[in-house]
Amino acid sequence: MSTTEHVRQPEAFAGPGPVGVLAAQVRAEVLRYRRLPEHVVGVVVLPIILFAMFGLPNAGQTLPGGTSVVALLFVSFACYGIVSQALFTFGADLAEERQQGWLRRLRATPMPMSVYFGGKLALSLVWSVVTIAGIALLAATAGSAGFAPARLATTVGVLLLGTVCFSPMGSAIAYWARPRAVSTIVNLVFLPLSFLSGFFFPLSQLPDVLQRLAPWLPTYHFGRLAWGAIAPADDISLFGVTSGGSPWVHLGVVVGWGLVCTVLTALGYRRELERERA
Repeated sequence: MSTTEHVRQPEAFAGPGPVGVLAAQVRAEVLRYRRLPEHVVGVVVLPIILFAMFGLPNAGQTLPGGTSVVALLFVSFACYGIVSQALFTFGADLAEERQQGWLRRLRATPMPMSVYFGGKLALSLVWSVVTIAGIALLAATAGSAGFAPARLATTVGVLLLGTVCFSPMGSAIAYWARPRAVSTIVNLVFLPLSFLSGFFFPLSQLPDVLQRLAPWLPTYHFGRLAWGAIAPADDISLFGVTSGGSPWVHLGVVVGWGLVCTVLTALGYRRELERERA
C-alpha cells in the first residue's frame, strides 16, 4: 500500500458568510462594552435619566391637537441620545482604537474592514434601540404619553435613520483629528449641536444670531423631522418648535450630511493607509 493512501485530503468547511461574520463582530462589540459599564451609563442610560428628571414632571399636560407634552419631550431626549451615541461610539471609541494600533492589526487579518465598520454601526443601532425603548417605556408608563402607534413607529424609524446618518460624523472626526483630541472635539461639537437644535429648550430663548445659525445644522433638521413624525404641526408650534421647511428638505439635509461625512471618513481612512505604506 502506498503512503499516499494514508494521506487524508483536507476537508472544506463552509465559512459563516458575510452576515455571520458581521453578527460575530457585533456580538464581540456588545460583549466588550458589557465590561465597560461607564460607557453604557454615559451614552445609553444618561438620556433616560435626563428624561425622567425633566420630561416626566410634564405628565398630564396635553396640547390642543391631542399630543401630550411628554410625547414631544420623548422625541427631544431621544434625539439627544441618538446623536450622543453616534458621535461617541464612532468618534471617541474609533480614535482610541486607532491610537492603540488595533485597526492596523485588524487590517493584517482576513477580516474585511467593512465588517469592522458595519459592526460599529450595528452596535450603535443596538444601543439606540435600547435608549429609545427605555425613554418610550418611561414616557408611556410614568408619563402617560398616549402614543399613537403609527406615529410612534414612524418616529422610531426617523430616530434610527439618525443613527445611521450621524455615525459617519463621529468616524470623520476620528480620522481627521488627532486621536488624543477626539474626545474633546466630540464634546465641543455635540453640546452646541444639541442646544442649538432645540433638544433642551425652544430656540426662541436663544440670541438672534444663534437662532439664525441653527437651520444650518444637521441636528436642527433631524429634530424637526422627528417632532413632525410624532405630532401635528400645530402642536409642534405650541411646543415651541418652529416648523419651517418641508419634511423632505429636513430628510435631504440629514441624509446628505451622512453621505458627506461618509466620504470624509473614506478619505481619512485612505490617508491613513497611505501614511502606513510610506
